[in-house]
Amino acid sequence: MTGRVQEAVGWPRLRVDEWADTRDTLQLWTQIVGKVRLALAPMMNHWWQTALYVSPRGLTTSAVPYGQRSFDAEFDFCDHVLRIRSADGEQREVVLEPKSVALFYRETMAALDELDLTTAIHAAPNEVVRAIPFDEDTEHASYDAASAHLWWRQLVAANRVFGEFRAEFLGKASPVHYFWGAMDLAVTRFSGRPAPPHPGGAPNCPDDVMVEGYSHELSSCGFWPGGEGEGLFYSYAYPEPAGFAEHPVRPADAAYFPDLGEFVLPYEAVRTADDPDAALLEFLRSSYAAAAQHGDWDRSLLEVDPARLPSPR
Repeated sequence: MTGRVQEAVGWPRLRVDEWADTRDTLQLWTQIVGKVRLALAPMMNHWWQTALYVSPRGLTTSAVPYGQRSFDAEFDFCDHVLRIRSADGEQREVVLEPKSVALFYRETMAALDELDLTTAIHAAPNEVVRAIPFDEDTEHASYDAASAHLWWRQLVAANRVFGEFRAEFLGKASPVHYFWGAMDLAVTRFSGRPAPPHPGGAPNCPDDVMVEGYSHELSSCGFWPGGEGEGLFYSYAYPEPAGFAEHPVRPADAAYFPDLGEFVLPYEAVRTADDPDAALLEFLRSSYAAAAQHGDWDRSLLEVDPARLPSPR
């Protein structure tokens, strides 16, 4: 494996305090693009139609319907542009550089207009405490290209392992996707049973959004570029069954945080492990087992050996 390829699949170091301003700006930029998809894609359970996906260059909407046409939008963290491409071969780019949320919003909406893809969105952020309307936000205006690129590489690594973990489940499971509300990459498994209505309470987010998202029993895990250090991996169950918090979850650096209602594993513990992929898989599997065992999931029906099929030739 060449050095360049090895670098692309590795687990890069990126301290949260070194890029917090860029992170906060990027969260709002991705909300703008995510809300475009939300406005146009047909409703799916748990709001799956709103998410973005890790791509070989950044984050993409995948194909978005627009009447009888379609388009996609991709944050390219290699060339540092938002690239919007229509199915008829036209495209526009918005440069990713230090600029305000207000300017990014205007440029993105103008690019859609120029492609005859005019779209109206709810032009204010969700799941943030201070929901400044996009067209008024001149406070968030940071973009460090090197940090954005490193964050994308973190997502690439996490996406790879999350994908392997998802393949071990035969029941209903979400795609591995980026939810722009809280800025986390996540994958969720479901028991198949309905859950009690979620109480809501997320900042600047209607309670019915949370009710839909948590309509069925689940075990969810993800990566969030927040907190201290280098970000963290998390895993929780809804509703949380008795005994969940006391379940032995590995590796040794993992711990249950009562205030969060989640098991947490620091990204740094994965990055510095002898086998980072194996360490993260151990966390994902053991924290899911905490939900499935104590929640009395039908594991014989839901789980599967991903090696059951021959390797592709």
